[in-house]
Amino acid sequence: MLSVLLCSPQTVLSESDEAVLTEWQIWKRSHGINYDELQDDMQRRAIWEDNKRNIEDHNQGFLMGRRSFAMAMNKYGDLTRQEYQNLQGAMINARFAARGREVSARRLRYNAKKRETRFVDYRNMGYVTEVKDQGYCGSCWAFSTTGAIEGQLYKNTGQLVSLSEQNLVDCSKPYGTSGCSGAWMANAYDYVISNGLQATDTYPYTSVDTQPCFYDSRLAVAHIRDYRFIPRGDEQALADAVATIGPITVAVDADHASFLFYSSIYDEPSCNPDHLSHAVLLVGYGSEDGQDYWILKNWGSSWGEGGYMRMVRNGRNTCGVASYALYPIL
Repeated sequence: MLSVLLCSPQTVLSESDEAVLTEWQIWKRSHGINYDELQDDMQRRAIWEDNKRNIEDHNQGFLMGRRSFAMAMNKYGDLTRQEYQNLQGAMINARFAARGREVSARRLRYNAKKRETRFVDYRNMGYVTEVKDQGYCGSCWAFSTTGAIEGQLYKNTGQLVSLSEQNLVDCSKPYGTSGCSGAWMANAYDYVISNGLQATDTYPYTSVDTQPCFYDSRLAVAHIRDYRFIPRGDEQALADAVATIGPITVAVDADHASFLFYSSIYDEPSCNPDHLSHAVLLVGYGSEDGQDYWILKNWGSSWGEGGYMRMVRNGRNTCGVASYALYPIL
C-alpha cells in the first residue's frame, strides 16, 4: 500500500480511495493525532488501513458466527505490532515467574460462601479511580499495582486517592522493575512495602522513564505491609478473592491484535495462559446472556468499553487471567 501511495502516477483518487481518506482524516481528528511530516502521515495511514482491514475481516467472521467477539478501531490504529508489543510491558512467563506467599484457596472459598455473590463491580462501590492512560510507555505493571492499592486504601479508610504510577516507574528499579520496558508486579509491591507511595497529585505521570526519582517520604499517602498471590490458574479462587478482598492485580496474554482492538466480551482462542504480556486490574465479574465474564480495567477511555474489558470467565483460565494474580495487604 505504501509503495502504491508513493509511486502511483494517478492524479485522481477513486471513490474508494476518497472514502478511506475521509475515514483516515476523521480518525485523526477524533483522537487529536497529527504528523509533522507528510511521509510520516502516509506511512501511518498505510498501517492504519492494514489494521482497519484486519478488523473488518475479523468482524465479518463474527457476523457469520465464526468468531465469538467483535473488534473496533480505536486510537491505537496506527501502531505496528512491534509498537504494540512495546506497550504491553509485563514480561512474565507464568511457569517461571518468581512468586511470593499464596493465600489459601480454601479460606477464600469459605469467606466467599458467606456471600455467594453472582455479580461484583467495584467501579460502582467507590474502589476504582478514573481510567488512566499509560501513554506510549510499557508501564502497565505500575497501573495494575496502584489500582489494587487504591482499592484497599478505600476499603480501609473510605478515601479514594489516585496513587502515583510515575513514583513506581522512577523509583522502583532497584527492586527489579524496568520502567517503560516492563516489570513483574510483585517487584513493584516490594518497593511500596519498603518505601510507601505518593499520590498522583504530588507525583504526576509523565510516561517516560528517563527522569530521576523524586520520591519524598513525607508526602507518602499509601503504605502496605505485604501481598499475597492467588493460587496459580485457579479461577474459582480468583473469583472468591475479588468478591471478598477487592480489585486484584493480574496479568494476561494481550499479545494479539484482537486485544488491542477489543470491542465485546473477549475470548481469544490463541491466548496462552503462560505467556503473560500485559498487566491490568481485575475489578469485578458478571454475566450476560448466560456468558460469565471478568471485568478488567485497562487504559485510555477510548479503548474497549470506556477503558475496560469484559473477558470470558469459564474456568479455563482465559488468557492466563489467574496465572499471576496478587493483592496488597495494608
